[in-house]
Amino acid sequence: MQGLLVSHWTTFDQLAIVDVPRPLLGARDVRIRIQAAGVSFATSLVVQGKYQRKPPLPFTPGTEVAGIIIETGPEARRFKVGDRVCAVLDWGGLAEEAVAREVNVFGIPDGLSFARAIAFTNSYATSAAALTWSHLLNVQAGETLLVHGASGGVGIAAVEIGKILGATVIATAGSDAKLALARAHGADHGINYREREFRDEVLALTDGRGVDAVYDPVGGEVFMQSLRCMAPEARIMPVGFAGGGIPQIPANILLVKNLIVCGLNMGLYYGWSPNDMRYFYEDRVRANMDRLFTWFVEGRINPVVDTTYPLADVQQAMDDVLTRRALGRIAVVMDEEAKRLGHA
Repeated sequence: MQGLLVSHWTTFDQLAIVDVPRPLLGARDVRIRIQAAGVSFATSLVVQGKYQRKPPLPFTPGTEVAGIIIETGPEARRFKVGDRVCAVLDWGGLAEEAVAREVNVFGIPDGLSFARAIAFTNSYATSAAALTWSHLLNVQAGETLLVHGASGGVGIAAVEIGKILGATVIATAGSDAKLALARAHGADHGINYREREFRDEVLALTDGRGVDAVYDPVGGEVFMQSLRCMAPEARIMPVGFAGGGIPQIPANILLVKNLIVCGLNMGLYYGWSPNDMRYFYEDRVRANMDRLFTWFVEGRINPVVDTTYPLADVQQAMDDVLTRRALGRIAVVMDEEAKRLGHA
């Protein structure tokens, strides 16, 4: 079968589509004929060996896929051959087939395309957990939520879920076009951070009080500036560091304003940790995904896939991600989904 192969740590642009071996099927696994796979900033870090988790060489990168089950292991009981699913992988997504632990596989609604389904396991699952779990941001109706990077995959998801929860959502992004997308998905206010400091505008929008919660996938100076426009007892979550800088958090500001900083590594719940906890957290993760699919069926969330590319053009897909040209998600499509979208 065809796929990407990482034989040594390198940059993504040095990879090529080659023949790769079919992965072995374990007793509690399912084999998926991939119809769509996701690429992200984290994917580029993994192939360089710069991510917090390093797969054993050689490997095929890619952790989020959607497709059709074509084989099940003898101890896999939840799904059957022919089921439409999305899945989180340890690695192996950018290939024609993948093997996934059944615990990390989720059935998708009939009206959800494979290309759009890749947004659920990471982008939407992360934002839903961040905004609703009691030990994290726990956004409540009537609160004000500040969402950075609001036109990206997790950002759009956070805007939509924030509105479902009854929050007033302030979105920041780097262009008017990106802000228009955030508003189209429910943002009440938009701030172009390339044109002006968002801190002063956030304070003006909140009558000087500041926001109750901050969802930050950007990091760096964005995180530091956010601390200065938060209300007393507000919560802030670093979700990633797409801006490149990992902030050093000044504890004195936390102390003076009674602020809470909470982190979320969604990979912990999918087994990406030294102590594999995916089975321990399975019920919580499935409940999170079930709620997201219900919201989709009800028309309350609307995943954005900006562009789709065939597997042969995976380099262009990653370039769109790294240059921040994408609005929402980029999907790499294969097989029947590629044909449906005109890539055959």
